[in-house]
Amino acid sequence: MSAETKLKDLGITLPTPPKPVANYVRAVQAGNLLFVSGHGPFNDGKIKLAGKVGRELTLDEGYQVARNVGLNCLATVRDALGSLDRVKRVVKLLGMVNCTEEFTDQPKVINGCSDLLVEVFGEPGKHARSAVGMQALPGGIPVEIEMILEVA
Repeated sequence: MSAETKLKDLGITLPTPPKPVANYVRAVQAGNLLFVSGHGPFNDGKIKLAGKVGRELTLDEGYQVARNVGLNCLATVRDALGSLDRVKRVVKLLGMVNCTEEFTDQPKVINGCSDLLVEVFGEPGKHARSAVGMQALPGGIPVEIEMILEVA
C-alpha cells in the first residue's frame, strides 16, 4: 500500500509545512538522499507545546509532541518530493528531547515519531536512530527531530 493511501486510511491530514525560522531550508536532496532539517512542534506558525519533558510535560505528552513533529517532517517531505510515495526508506532519525537532567526516557518520547513512520511506510519506515536529551531547544520546544530518507 502506498504511503499516501496509508495516510488517508489512517485519517491523517498533514499540516502545512512549517516555514524556516532562520537562514536554512527545510530539506535538501543530494542524489537519492533527502536530508530534512530539524523540525519542532509548530502548527500554523505557533509552538504547539513548550517546556521540558519531565517537568512541564509528561512522557506521554512528549510522545504526542514527537508524533506531531513527525507529521511536520512528513509535510516537508511531501512538499519537497511532491508525494510521500517517492520515499523508498527512512534511513536515519535524530530525536532531541528538551528534558530535565533526571529524565532518561528519551527513546520512549521519540517513539512518537518512529511509530508514526512505521504506520505510514511499513517496513521501510524502520530506521536507524539516536534519541538524546538536551539542556534546551529553540523557543523552549520539547522535541526537535531531523531525518534522512532514501528517495526514488
